Amino acid sequence: MKLRSTGAMALSTMLSAGVALADGAALKVFDWSGYEDQGFFGAYMEKHGAAPTYTFFGSQDEAFTKLQSGFEADLAHPCSDAVRKWVAADLIQPLDPSKLDNWDAMLAEIKDVDGIVIDGEVYMLPFEWGNTGLIYRTDKIADDQISLQLLADPAYQGKVAIPDAASSAYALASLATGNAADYTNLSDEQFQAASDYLRSVHPNVRFYWSDAGQMDQAMASGELEMGWAWNQSELNLIWNETPAKMMRDVDKGIATWVCGYVHLKSSTTPVDQIYDQLNALSDAASGKYIIESWGYPHANAEAYAISDQDLIAQYGFDDPKAFFEGSLFFDAVDPALEAKMLKEFERIKSGF
Repeated sequence: MKLRSTGAMALSTMLSAGVALADGAALKVFDWSGYEDQGFFGAYMEKHGAAPTYTFFGSQDEAFTKLQSGFEADLAHPCSDAVRKWVAADLIQPLDPSKLDNWDAMLAEIKDVDGIVIDGEVYMLPFEWGNTGLIYRTDKIADDQISLQLLADPAYQGKVAIPDAASSAYALASLATGNAADYTNLSDEQFQAASDYLRSVHPNVRFYWSDAGQMDQAMASGELEMGWAWNQSELNLIWNETPAKMMRDVDKGIATWVCGYVHLKSSTTPVDQIYDQLNALSDAASGKYIIESWGYPHANAEAYAISDQDLIAQYGFDDPKAFFEGSLFFDAVDPALEAKMLKEFERIKSGF
């Protein structure tokens, strides 16, 4: 997002809104890099005069570890598959739906996702949802050639990137080995098949990315020809006129996720201010912004009618139900299986 201001006007505004500035910045948000974009919470800015204070994490595992170590904030931004683990660790508190102005406007498919509501309590306000899929250079690979199996083809040695995240890597592997339906509770045989697939891909991996921007740049330069990544990477490449797109054939394999905001137990900011931010994030205007500027679908059903309809059709957001039914969904993985994934993925990355 590009912001324009003049020095005199900016200074005048800051002086006149000094109290509001301090108040607005008092809200502490623990988030993924990039989500400090003020296009997401315009109503909060209007009311409080300044953006919240952001601290960033690179993965949910990192966020969980930091919070368990005593890091304090008001809100955090995990995905639904992590919420049960965070609740069990006593890190988050339930939300009050009566204070969520847009709760009734949330997509029904989103509200039914495990982790949003647990034992009758709302623990996460869904914000965005989207895909993790195979993005490829269309000038190098034909549409009828692309598949998850192609990632292991020796012809693409050094031309592939996948996330440095065990859950995402095993989602990819589960899709590739035909075990997507059992992703959260793989049998020993299925786990071995998924691990074998990741080992077959490893010689082709140029790097395991933790920063999506790294993958985007390498794809744009031609260093990479395929990458397992998020919607935003596809949009960045299109905006930079790179011939690339995401494989969205649910029969070939694509994953879907939902992320949102949780109220941390370490929160010290007044509750009304917490809900001002949550209501700004879940507003239809915020949804229009993330759809058109980030390429991610929003949780608010009302955002779609006011957004660019061509983009919604292009990204396949006009039929959320079909997307959820046809793709692997990132649900909470069995804890014992998650531990196995983490351990084995480290071995695979090391070449074992």
